[in-house]
Amino acid sequence: MTRLLLFGATGDLAQRMLIPSLYGLDGDGLLPADLVIIGTARSQHDDDGFRALAAAAIDKYIPAERRDAGLVTRFLARLRYVAVDAARPDGFAALADVVGRATRDLSIFLSTAPGLFGSTIAGLTNAGLAHDGVRLALEKPLGHDLASSRAINDAVAAAFPEARTFRIDHYLGKETVQNLLALRFGNLMFEPLWNATGIAHVQITVAETVGLEGRVGFYDGAGALRDMVQNHMLQLLALTAMEPPADFNATAVRDEKVKVLRSLRPIDAASVAACTVIGQYGAGAIGDQPVPGYATELGGASTTETFVALKAHVDNWRWQGVPFYLRTGKRLPERHSEIVVQFKPVPHSIFARRGANLEPNRLIIRLQPEENIRLLLMAKQPGLDRSGIRLRAVPLDLGPNAFAETRRRIAYERLLLDLLGGDPTLFVRRDEVEAQWEWIDAIRAGWATNAQVPKPYAAGTWGPSAATLLTERDGVSWHD
Repeated sequence: MTRLLLFGATGDLAQRMLIPSLYGLDGDGLLPADLVIIGTARSQHDDDGFRALAAAAIDKYIPAERRDAGLVTRFLARLRYVAVDAARPDGFAALADVVGRATRDLSIFLSTAPGLFGSTIAGLTNAGLAHDGVRLALEKPLGHDLASSRAINDAVAAAFPEARTFRIDHYLGKETVQNLLALRFGNLMFEPLWNATGIAHVQITVAETVGLEGRVGFYDGAGALRDMVQNHMLQLLALTAMEPPADFNATAVRDEKVKVLRSLRPIDAASVAACTVIGQYGAGAIGDQPVPGYATELGGASTTETFVALKAHVDNWRWQGVPFYLRTGKRLPERHSEIVVQFKPVPHSIFARRGANLEPNRLIIRLQPEENIRLLLMAKQPGLDRSGIRLRAVPLDLGPNAFAETRRRIAYERLLLDLLGGDPTLFVRRDEVEAQWEWIDAIRAGWATNAQVPKPYAAGTWGPSAATLLTERDGVSWHD
């Protein structure tokens, strides 16, 4: 008897991501045949009402060519709904009646405000839904600093041991992120150069064109550093910099990521001004559309950063002296997330006397909006020339067309499938989260000590000019 319990089932994440992902898995025959999906939230619905919401989500977020009437009907038949106020642990008995207290294979997806984690776990425990057959998935944010993160983790650990706790970072469900592991550890050609000998620097960018978009209450209390760097970007850094794990399993992979996170050079009050830039967008234009500044959207002045650029170092043998430049922000000119690995130039160019310029190889791993891996290589330009040879950078692409027969998946499909299967490899372990917070907290403390406040930048630009100087001091340009 297999059950999936979705808290926050009527919310935005469930409608945009979870329901469409589960429909996709069902359509591909990847869900257990006996799986029942129980949605719960404070909203008053019956089973048919929840099924109507799910059908609307499928209509809105699933392309027409993938909406099959028979598959939709089959999927909707899996759905049940129980209204529960997560703030009241005494109201979980009705939920347990529908889920079944004796269920031996239960996965719970908790997509609620962190302030409700404690009462939700207490309610699950009181209702007999925290036994050995239950796995708990937690959606971010998991705290706002190290202390609050530990408090949440302690509350979770009281009922769910680490082996049954699945902390979600949806970036880890992206195909290209997983392909980074395949690229590094499935091909001999990269690993000998994947170190300070072969790599000059690494850039990680997560750029957004949107502003607050209804996240006023959360975002102004978080800012770009906590919203993006603490989780997504540090996970990407860890995967890029990690040592080869002994095996592709949860323990081995996460052990190596933790080593990277613990090797990050602290950015403290003495170094924060030189290693970080923060900004806040003002009025400007995205494309041809004028947009207001952050303070206008917020309805008042704020010192919250909507942009952050960092220069980080991983202090170990592999990466000594290699800078990792991280950049994220809202209201930037375009939306994309990518990792750029800049290799060093060849030690000697045999083509220099012929006037040919060599560009160092560059690996670009694009995560969104279109997932792609591009390797720039030097090649001879076809044709005849009196100088004998002309060279230019030529891209080798591993993009969607390389696997045209496979549909593009939502990141949550991978994570939901692994949650149901009990595989925590692509989920974040407690010591990872806390190592990330420890590094982030030192930066924020440095900002406070130095009274460092966000510099203004116009919406539709790449952040404050100081962000450009952060890299140009090292002779590096951002990959825009």
